[in-house]
Amino acid sequence: MSEQRTVPNPGRLGPLFAGIWLFFLLNPLLEGWSHRDEASGVVGIVATLAFAAAYMSLWLRARADRLRLIESPPLRFSVPYLVVLVLLGAVMVASLGESGTAAIVYVAVSVVMVAPFRVAAPVVVLLVVGSLALGAVEDWGSQVSLAFGVMAASVAVFGMRAVMRRNIALLQAEQENASLAVENERTRFARDLHDILGHSLTVITVKAELAQRLLDVDLERARAELADLERLSRDALADVRRAVEGYRELTLPGELARARVALAAAEIDARLPNSTDEVPSELRELFAWTVREGVTNVIRHSGARVCEVTLSPTTAEVRDDGRGPSSSGSGSGLNGLRERAGAVGATVVTHALEPGFSLQVVRA
Repeated sequence: MSEQRTVPNPGRLGPLFAGIWLFFLLNPLLEGWSHRDEASGVVGIVATLAFAAAYMSLWLRARADRLRLIESPPLRFSVPYLVVLVLLGAVMVASLGESGTAAIVYVAVSVVMVAPFRVAAPVVVLLVVGSLALGAVEDWGSQVSLAFGVMAASVAVFGMRAVMRRNIALLQAEQENASLAVENERTRFARDLHDILGHSLTVITVKAELAQRLLDVDLERARAELADLERLSRDALADVRRAVEGYRELTLPGELARARVALAAAEIDARLPNSTDEVPSELRELFAWTVREGVTNVIRHSGARVCEVTLSPTTAEVRDDGRGPSSSGSGSGLNGLRERAGAVGATVVTHALEPGFSLQVVRA
């Protein structure tokens, strides 16, 4: 089931502001009250109150639809309301005379509020012409002010709808972008988690099967396999925890996965190891920094066509066939890498190749 999209935190004063405009129905109400002893006055009062209720109901429904990012209410809902408003307005005019024509302005506003422009515009024109024609009724006088009121209110609501239409489009675009961002993050996380765990879990399974077979054949080797199995499990668990925490810490499998994507985007042939199992736990983060720094320099500065990463229990190397760095290995990234390497008793070694450049982190 698709999630219903809505405008967050809608204002609660909207109905109050809309209700204020019902002030202009006071004139027909007072006219009906002044003739409350006559049937026409009672009918006029009832029709006016019913008209106000129908108008507010339509306005509230249109507002609720726009809060759900629906630009126009469905016709099966709005047309009956418009028909009711027209009939009640006709009763107001018939029972209250000229004061009942105030309903025409509300009818025009209601049509503009719920109908498409191509429908609302001709209806408004007809209502303006009809208002002017009412000036021919005896003793009513000119209805230019009524026609102007219909036109001014309709133009104002047209403008409001245009603003709301743009706001709805912006909200829909923002929500679509947010949904795409979440989906992209899920895809990226699934891909990285697969790269982090795929090989490790396979090796763990193979080693567990081997250790089980060796228990009755070579107990010492079985113990060695089980110890290696424990180390691999702990490393895999640490990598997963770091990934779930939002990549606040580097992981060697994660950096290799991101290096593969970055090199492919830079159209550089990536030759990366498929396994990090032989790297000791205490060197995995350092080697992850080595991969990040080395691959970043290859992409930014080398102009290389090929980048190769090699790992061993004591060494991590990033090499390329480009023109080498623009400086002699004195950048802030390499300085930071030297500090991290020194903290675990390793050294950073850089040297030029023919062609290319090599960045190594070695612990003797």
